[in-house]
Amino acid sequence: MAYKVAALLVLCLVLVAAVELPKAAADQFGSCFNTCEQQCKAGGQGQTFCEMKCDTDCFDEEVAGKLHIKFP
Repeated sequence: MAYKVAALLVLCLVLVAAVELPKAAADQFGSCFNTCEQQCKAGGQGQTFCEMKCDTDCFDEEVAGKLHIKFP
């Protein structure tokens, strides 16, 4: 019985960790995207252009960070 309780607690910890990590990554991507989009629109570009540009730029930055590569 004790093994089942221990296994259940470990499973719960793994699930909590699995949910929290993508949330942090989403916050980082959202922050990058919002800043990029505001700067792009302030530069006179349109909504669609800025959305596509910032989505690509922030995705590239996120992947570069995960791979420990310098991003310009």
